[in-house]
Amino acid sequence: MRIGIFVSDTGGERTGVDELQQRTRWVEEQGFTSAWVPHIPWSLDGLTALVLAAQVTERIELGTAVMPTYPRHPLAMAQQALSVQAACGGRLALGIGPSHPVVIENMHGLSYAKPYTNTREYLEVLDRAFAGPGQVHYEGGEYRVNALLDVPGGAPVSVLLAALAPKMLRLAGSRTHGTITWMTDTRSVAEHVVPHLHDGAMEAGRAAPRVVAGLPVCVCDDAAEARERAAKVFAVYEAIPTYQRILATGDAAGPADVAVVGTEAEVTAQLASFRDAGVTDLAATVFALGADPEARVDSMRRTHELLASLAPEL
Repeated sequence: MRIGIFVSDTGGERTGVDELQQRTRWVEEQGFTSAWVPHIPWSLDGLTALVLAAQVTERIELGTAVMPTYPRHPLAMAQQALSVQAACGGRLALGIGPSHPVVIENMHGLSYAKPYTNTREYLEVLDRAFAGPGQVHYEGGEYRVNALLDVPGGAPVSVLLAALAPKMLRLAGSRTHGTITWMTDTRSVAEHVVPHLHDGAMEAGRAAPRVVAGLPVCVCDDAAEARERAAKVFAVYEAIPTYQRILATGDAAGPADVAVVGTEAEVTAQLASFRDAGVTDLAATVFALGADPEARVDSMRRTHELLASLAPEL
């Protein structure tokens, strides 16, 4: 299992340009294989953030986890992704997903009527755009494209599809390089994510897909306190039906149970169990524990040091 880490916060903190670049530089220096950014209202635009990250790194993979598809036309997404690919020298992992009705309908005012069909056609347009340069033509029910796309220095992009439902997981396996998960425990990965994903890949004659697991991680001496903290920091995900359904496929009742917490030895063992369940890549979301700023800084340091000691692979 390759070890990667989020360099832009997913727990509500605002990460600016300077901090993003500082974190990403540290991630490469410590031997991690990848740096990940989300695309959320309190964060930088995901693909723009990776251009900034590319300026201070040379080796590591740079990934989005994930860019929502509905607000961005697939041709526009393809052009921006190819531009990022040119800027980072071919290190981009484009994580995309249809997001959720609360985001697409409530925030963006768009229809979320056909997420599977929309995603399937979206991937078709991306495939044709990345096969260029040249004319991109597609006629579907959701998208109709007939345009020239030729980005200087652009190269085919590795696409990962955020997928949790069986049908979407099979689509990820059959049409992309893998999936990115969130709020999945080891049982969900082993008995739900991996089988459906691999079925899709096998039917399409594709190589074994990647399973990139986004996991909250905190090294500490009081696991119960850390789980209580995780329940508060990540409480929003319990209210989203998609995550309620994926939690139901495993043994976790909520974010507190998915979080990887405990001493260095305990966290290492838990991460190894995710590896054994079929996770190929860790995208760690480090969260802090402590009643005061100094304690939280120490908590983050301890977690970062353990993850760095395990990099690049567990």
